[in-house]
Amino acid sequence: MYNTKIMKGFIPKHGGYENLLSYKKAKIIYDATVYFCDKFIDRRSRTHDQMVQAARSGKQNIIEGSQASGTSKGTEIKLTNVARASLEELLEDYRDFIRTNNAFLWTKDSREAVFVRNLGKTKDESYESYRTFIETRSPEVVANIIVCLIHQANFLLDRQIQKLEQEFLENGGLRENMMKARLEARKRK
Repeated sequence: MYNTKIMKGFIPKHGGYENLLSYKKAKIIYDATVYFCDKFIDRRSRTHDQMVQAARSGKQNIIEGSQASGTSKGTEIKLTNVARASLEELLEDYRDFIRTNNAFLWTKDSREAVFVRNLGKTKDESYESYRTFIETRSPEVVANIIVCLIHQANFLLDRQIQKLEQEFLENGGLRENMMKARLEARKRK
């Protein structure tokens, strides 16, 4: 007999990276890094390309991990961690720039860093929230602004990875859900 009851699938809801705060922050970092590198780093230098690619990797791996989450929680965790590692690499590039230009790296609680953090508290945060500051300040100030943004993104990614680990422990992965769905389908027959 044909069963008209709609069965819930075993592939969980996935994607939705556009709503992740870590993705929004990584997108701002990417846009700011493209501007910074085009304005302050020789386009022919390897550093220019590496910084832009590290910023891109931070953003793109969040997207890829989010999309892969439907079929592999392990892949989601791995790619989210790759995003985190890419942003850490980029952070060091900005610290190197500040150090080698004999500039001052803002402390976490400096007036300037607090100002940048407060800019990020708006609901619709985007590159536009920072454009005036990034596109009108000295390279050392812009590098410090982006350092602040990377710290924020890394904090968000660390929390995201912890949450993904906890969700995996509580809900398991695809294979477990596939087996549960198969056993439930057998019971209904």
